Amino acid sequence: MQHLLKIESRYLLRIIKKEKTFEIRENDRDYQVNDTIKFVPNDDYVNNIHYVNEINKSTYKIIYVLSDFGLKKNYVALGINVNKAT
Repeated sequence: MQHLLKIESRYLLRIIKKEKTFEIRENDRDYQVNDTIKFVPNDDYVNNIHYVNEINKSTYKIIYVLSDFGLKKNYVALGINVNKAT
């Protein structure tokens, strides 16, 4: 399943640069390993960065789902990698 998720550009840039390999989200979509994520910036900062093309073509694969341990109820930490199929 592919999830379309809004994200602030400052966090998305860290993901693109492979400095951030996880995402904390409310588990309102039943995230599963091997699902994919397409991130959509929810602010205007994206117009001022050099990674617009990368944002538009990139999807990310969920490689790990952590629930409960140290997280608020109904939240998950998603381990993500660039999806090689893009």
